[in-house]
Amino acid sequence: MISFARTDHSILGRWWWTVDRWTLAAIVAISVIGVVLIQAASPAVADRIGLSTFHFIEKHLVVLLPGLAIMVVVSLLSPRGVRRLALGLFLVSLVGVFLTLFIGTEIKGATRWIHIGTSIQPSEFLKPAFAVVAAWLFSLHRNQENFPGIPVVCGLYALIVLLLMSQPDLGQTFVITSVFAGQFFLAGLPILLVAGVVVAGIGGLVGAYFMFSHVQSRIDRFLDPAAGDNYQVARALEAFKHGGLWGTGPGQGTVKMTIPDSHADFIFAVAGEELGLVVCTLILLLFAFVVLRCFMRAFNDQSLFVVLAASGLTMQFGLQSIVNMGSTLHLIPTKGMTLPFISYGGSSLIALGIGMGMLLALTRKRFGPGEGA
Repeated sequence: MISFARTDHSILGRWWWTVDRWTLAAIVAISVIGVVLIQAASPAVADRIGLSTFHFIEKHLVVLLPGLAIMVVVSLLSPRGVRRLALGLFLVSLVGVFLTLFIGTEIKGATRWIHIGTSIQPSEFLKPAFAVVAAWLFSLHRNQENFPGIPVVCGLYALIVLLLMSQPDLGQTFVITSVFAGQFFLAGLPILLVAGVVVAGIGGLVGAYFMFSHVQSRIDRFLDPAAGDNYQVARALEAFKHGGLWGTGPGQGTVKMTIPDSHADFIFAVAGEELGLVVCTLILLLFAFVVLRCFMRAFNDQSLFVVLAASGLTMQFGLQSIVNMGSTLHLIPTKGMTLPFISYGGSSLIALGIGMGMLLALTRKRFGPGEGA
């Protein structure tokens, strides 16, 4: 077990006594559950598409372990270091999202990935980066007279939405819009402007319904299951019913054999069948603990930048979890979004490692009033 004396003034020693170890432990616990579930769910998927039995679990571990290592390294940064990292990541990922429109690989009707030796989804990295950059611009608007923080951040937000909807990617647009509106509100800016963002977001959803056939299909199937193919959702609900309270046991599920994305977007259904309602509730509580714990630590800080950036990153983590679990339980229309640190995924895991690393860095106890603003 890692242990450092309180008198240890090394980089790791100071980090250990200032980082939120409870949040770190919860993230590790979520990741371990994810490994168990992917080990249970992925062999059937791999066999079905002609890959080696342990293909997905091996690739998952190859990405997860560096992702967790990146999280720890990023959590060593100061607020200023987090801001610089986010700004650089924002510029690179924004260019990446733009390039997907021209050289991206189309998968399931959307062009969101660039293939550079491996498939990379730039929008995954854009989410945490924009949350921090937006927080910085909001704090500059409040703390520096005549700085046009609102026009600049609104312009960047409009550009991001335009690029994402051109892919199209309604899910990422929804998460970014929700976080942006939340940060807008927390920054104490005019309520009319906050309402404007909300109205624009609702208008965007309505517009997406009429502009994109796949969005219309998903919403129609959610409102009326008879309107189209709800195969994966139906199988997911069957998995929860089959698992009951205690589940069938790890590796003993059968419904997962018929769910194409059981290792990715619908992995929560595997948890429902094999681990049961009790463990699913524990998973939900772990996510809720991380969100509430991070909000509590963020709001105790005196720096507006830290409060806004940490809150934005926390909202992203929570929203992504809600969207995934809600889709699996047929509480909201289906959306291809991973369950943080549990679902199989490359770009998602690395981006989550960076985002949660920045969140852990921002919520460390060592920050003084105004530092990093």
